[in-house]
Amino acid sequence: MPWTRDDAKLDRVRALMTEAELDALVVRAPDNVLYLANFWGMKGYDACVFPREGEPVLITIEASEEDAARTAWTEDVRLIRGYDPEDPRPPLSRTLDTAVAAARDYERVGLELSLGTQAADRMVGEPTTFTAAWFDAFAEAADATPLLARARSLKTEQELERLRLANELAAAAMDHVRELLRPGMREAQVAALWQGFVHGEGTGYHDQVELALPFSLVWAGRGIKTFTATGDLPVVDGEPVLFEIWVCADGYWADHTKNLVVGELKPEYAELETALLDVYDGALDTIRPGAPMAELDRQVREQLHEAGYPGQPTHPICHGVGARAHEPPYPHQAGGGQFEEGMVLAVEPGVYWPGGGGLRVEDNFLVTRRGVEKLSSFPDGVVRCQT
Repeated sequence: MPWTRDDAKLDRVRALMTEAELDALVVRAPDNVLYLANFWGMKGYDACVFPREGEPVLITIEASEEDAARTAWTEDVRLIRGYDPEDPRPPLSRTLDTAVAAARDYERVGLELSLGTQAADRMVGEPTTFTAAWFDAFAEAADATPLLARARSLKTEQELERLRLANELAAAAMDHVRELLRPGMREAQVAALWQGFVHGEGTGYHDQVELALPFSLVWAGRGIKTFTATGDLPVVDGEPVLFEIWVCADGYWADHTKNLVVGELKPEYAELETALLDVYDGALDTIRPGAPMAELDRQVREQLHEAGYPGQPTHPICHGVGARAHEPPYPHQAGGGQFEEGMVLAVEPGVYWPGGGGLRVEDNFLVTRRGVEKLSSFPDGVVRCQT
């Protein structure tokens, strides 16, 4: 759906550009194009030249002309041809030529030089990444990645509204699965229930979401591990089913881990749930404006060690969420920085047993002056199914 131009966000970016003495940003990562121009491209053939003063330029493929006219915040949209019989090069070559021309009059340009990851486009989740030619064309460019990370780490009211929609969808899909989960269902079948709801009900959701895309990892009982794919193990009475889930609603994300169980939770899992939720609640209590980020990671890992789970978890404890599912800030013992009001964070402690099994809890939280506000209505811990 069209969103009104988020001047609070764009003004903050321009203020940071003034500090950095940058005349324009030239971005190509789909999430940064979305952030600056409110255009979520189909195949990554897009770019945005965002000046400190004046009208931004959106570059996209001719086939996306209608999408750009409906959603983009700039009227200066420059179209490239996907296929040009007089220019047999691939489309990104024409994107680059157009970006160079649009940025020609700016003396000091910022580029995504140190970007480590990027969100995918709208089509198949297959990022179209940068080539050497892109960087070579702006040989004197400064690195704008830290500036963009700093700007994006604090959310505006409009961004919060968009993040709340993604969180609502993730929770509604969990409520849907909670009513249908039965012993014997395979992990992949359960994932399909959740994903089907997000895509089917989320696209057009309350006339506020144009496209909702679901992503999930679903593990049952001893299949609960980390960094492994959804499989075909069956749902078993008394053993949790873990949902590592993401919703992308028009380019803004929710990132959760939720747990369901059919029947009464087995004692070993109930004991782990109690211990993990104590650590989780303690972690949330430490997140306050001005509190050091490194302390969160240190505290969670120390408490899990004391609870009998040394070295857990192997994945990060906390990260930002916004126009990417995983974005700065990344609170970690090796890092610095402080929590700030307006950040949105995924907090996700977990424990995984040798041989399989375990639990993780995760939700998205807005940092407020008084602490954190949970953005999803679905409970944490292990939720009993309505059978």
